[in-house]
Amino acid sequence: MADPILETEPLPSTTSQTFKDLFSGAAGGIAQVLIGQPFDIVKVRLQTSTAYPSALSAATSIYKTEGPLAFYKGTLTPLLGIGACVSIQFGAFHSARRYLESLNPSQPLSYGQYYAAGAFAGVANSVISGPIEHVRIRLQTQPHGAARLYNGPLDCVRKLSQQGGVLGGLYRGEAVTILREAQAYGLWFLAFEWLMNADAARNKIDRKDVPSYKVAFYGGLAGEALWLGSYPLDVIKSKMQTDGFGKDQKYKTMRDCFAQTWRAEGMRGFWKGLGPTLLRAMPVSAGTFAVVEMTMRAIN
Repeated sequence: MADPILETEPLPSTTSQTFKDLFSGAAGGIAQVLIGQPFDIVKVRLQTSTAYPSALSAATSIYKTEGPLAFYKGTLTPLLGIGACVSIQFGAFHSARRYLESLNPSQPLSYGQYYAAGAFAGVANSVISGPIEHVRIRLQTQPHGAARLYNGPLDCVRKLSQQGGVLGGLYRGEAVTILREAQAYGLWFLAFEWLMNADAARNKIDRKDVPSYKVAFYGGLAGEALWLGSYPLDVIKSKMQTDGFGKDQKYKTMRDCFAQTWRAEGMRGFWKGLGPTLLRAMPVSAGTFAVVEMTMRAIN
């Protein structure tokens, strides 16, 4: 099997290569946020409210009542944090992949092993992504204008920590976040590796010679696989991270949230907001992989 797309030549220093993986992932994360934030706020509003019958009505309502800048509410937190998250995703994935390859150097990795490396990256990423996404969701769903609850990301962190402590407040929904991240990024990297390897084999070329437009396209398809395979977990995470505290808390546990969602909305409740999420996934994931790959080619 040819070397993965993000490594053109073996490097004498594993530390050096890991740094390049992290740096390239950070660049991809910034691109991911700037492309995907408007789609994300529509997704979260649909997941957590029954006021909008469709993605279009949610987007129209946000634009009319809150203005165009509302589509970038809560962007500072993910812009700083998602860059770190994607950096960790790629760094952890390639570290895990190199470790698995070292166990049996004469054999190419199986796709089960690619999934395991991706799941490891997701779990490693969840330590940061859990609180970052919690803060972003709180900022995206808070009332507009004078009734707003938080005066920015730091104020949101402070108030969440005061209300429920670090674990019960800032890290609320972390258990389902870990499950979602493992499943999502296991599928993300698995789908991308399969598509890239199939293209290289079909055209009898090295992975590093796959054109950038194909890298972006395969990255976009991987994004669709990510969300189709993990979306119900994301819905539960969003519900738990917009829930109240104390006597206003509706969902006591992840299991309780699943049960209440099933009773109230049935199977459909686990897929609300999927449309705009899939629309967002293609350009966001395509941009992420394309930027990571171009960055790696530039610094190698």
